[in-house]
Amino acid sequence: MTPLRVVIVDDEEPARSRLRELLEDCRGELPHSIAGEAANGVEGLQIVAAAEAEIVLVDIHMPEMSGIEFARHLEVLERPPAVIFVTAHDRYAVEAFEVNAVDYLTKPVRAVRLLTALKKAANGARLARGVLESIDPAPRRYFSVAERGRMTLVRVSDVIYLRAELKYVTLRTRAGEHLVEESLTQLEQEFRGVFVRIHRNCLVARRWIRGVERGAETEGEVGWSVVLEGLDERLPVSRRLWAQVKSLVS
Repeated sequence: MTPLRVVIVDDEEPARSRLRELLEDCRGELPHSIAGEAANGVEGLQIVAAAEAEIVLVDIHMPEMSGIEFARHLEVLERPPAVIFVTAHDRYAVEAFEVNAVDYLTKPVRAVRLLTALKKAANGARLARGVLESIDPAPRRYFSVAERGRMTLVRVSDVIYLRAELKYVTLRTRAGEHLVEESLTQLEQEFRGVFVRIHRNCLVARRWIRGVERGAETEGEVGWSVVLEGLDERLPVSRRLWAQVKSLVS
């Protein structure tokens, strides 16, 4: 059997050390190798993608990016790894995992429990996106983009607008553009306080709006466009959404 590639993600070094020791205890029954460790979710995503990890042990409560958001970002990978959550006190999450058969370990972790979780992951158990969102419905802090075999993270706060094009959505930042395969409607619901819809195919970040500019009226559009900080590009406002946009800049 080819050893499974495992990555550990936990912001506490003693916790990572403990998991390393327990993994060593499990090696005889389930061959594996530790492909990397990370002290935060951002670094962990890069390691997982580069190592093509098959199993990730990740703490739920970490600064900057929670273990739940971390797991959601893994879904953009061509072959997402199995995720085993580690939690010290999140009773609600533990109950949710039990109901949905998503695996978890409670601290202090025991070797026999870890081995059970590893075997379950090795047999193909995977997370469902809906389960993750029900456990932690908070908006993500990052968008994850799969590009040329690696994962790129884009801060939500850096995104100026989101525009739907066929089955993809373009994320526009000052630095450039990225494509994600997500629904504009779902993004609008998730980031309701961050972005505002100005057109059926476009959401604009409220913080980057600097005003509106008058142009020629066209069918379905009122002739007004949104002026955005840092971009020369003007985005048309639909007639149906003009009142909403006008209220933001008046």
